[in-house]
Amino acid sequence: MDFDGKMGPEGHAARVAVRPRYGIMVFPMDFEILREDGSARMGLLRLARGVIHTPAFMPVGTNATVKAMSPGELKEIGAEIILGNTYHLSLRPGHEIIRSVGGLHRFMNWERPILTDSGGFQVYSLSALREIEETGVHFKSHVDGSMHFIGPAEAMAIQAALDSDIAMVFDDCTPYPATHEYAFDSLRRTLSWARSCRELQREGQALFAIVQGSTYKDLRMMSAERLREIGFDGYAVGGLSVGEPKELMHEMIRFTGPLLPADRPRYLMGIGDLRDVLVATEAGFDMFDCVMPTRNARNGTLFTNAGRISIKRTEFKADEGPLDPRCGCDTCRNYPRAYLRHLFLTREILGMRLNTIHNLYFYMDFFRKMRDAVNSGTFSEFRRNWEGVIEREPVTEEEGT
Repeated sequence: MDFDGKMGPEGHAARVAVRPRYGIMVFPMDFEILREDGSARMGLLRLARGVIHTPAFMPVGTNATVKAMSPGELKEIGAEIILGNTYHLSLRPGHEIIRSVGGLHRFMNWERPILTDSGGFQVYSLSALREIEETGVHFKSHVDGSMHFIGPAEAMAIQAALDSDIAMVFDDCTPYPATHEYAFDSLRRTLSWARSCRELQREGQALFAIVQGSTYKDLRMMSAERLREIGFDGYAVGGLSVGEPKELMHEMIRFTGPLLPADRPRYLMGIGDLRDVLVATEAGFDMFDCVMPTRNARNGTLFTNAGRISIKRTEFKADEGPLDPRCGCDTCRNYPRAYLRHLFLTREILGMRLNTIHNLYFYMDFFRKMRDAVNSGTFSEFRRNWEGVIEREPVTEEEGT
């Protein structure tokens, strides 16, 4: 693949790739690896609306909002990119409504980059309400029971209306467990849909492919090879953390990471557990998203530099100390544990907000420290230290709810 240097937005060199099958396309993004420590890497992902430092965590804004957070608060904690969802936004309020008000950024007052998931995982998670065919998926809305259809053309049209900075191809997320025959058939659909999405890619919008293949290494390798042949701006790995054992998930992460192009962003979808993040960063992944920090915050489980805690525990009833003495978030600087416990037990909205501010700040700070470790060549030590913290964490019933 040949590249010619041309100046793009903000003076960054835009890359022009000549692909015999698809013609010439100006890349809507630029990715630069600044430092490597083993396979772990630190870099910059430049988009028209902003620069993302990688490895990066993307807070999940499924319904055009990161739950309990304002856009201003997200900026204050250092969020550089957030995730929106094609499936949910197409049903409510409707992508044409969002288009009519100027796109998703204007709709939610967020001027920094947005990545939109194509909706494949949401359709998968509603398997009782769907019917898969070669051209896409018929599904019943979880909102009002109405019938809808999403295929590659629909997914790309919706993401174009939303005007996200990074779009995802429409994929068939394979359940676990699955036979090799089922996983192969599912992968065949995903590859066909990826080709269609690539042909429909909107100018100025980056497009990431999604590697599928369940827990079969031959299928994961086939998926990565075929997607590389087509050529995408970035490459994601999906279909993990869907019920498989942790050890098997980690094995697939370590196997799949090196299969992806080294000069493009690598995105591990839906993974946010810190132990998994450390494994994936060591395998060379650059981007992550998960509802774990926000969902756990609303359920009273909070991340700290000493491990996770449940704020509802009796020991915090009269605790006048900060949630995490080593944290610089607004919650830890201004509110004692006793107050956070009181707000949680009385189900006050402020409690959910303060908990969410803390958990997301913690995640952003964790990723900042992880980037610093890669930059200084101390990632292995960073990982060992944090695995020690994770091992000491108490088991809390709220984590999976």
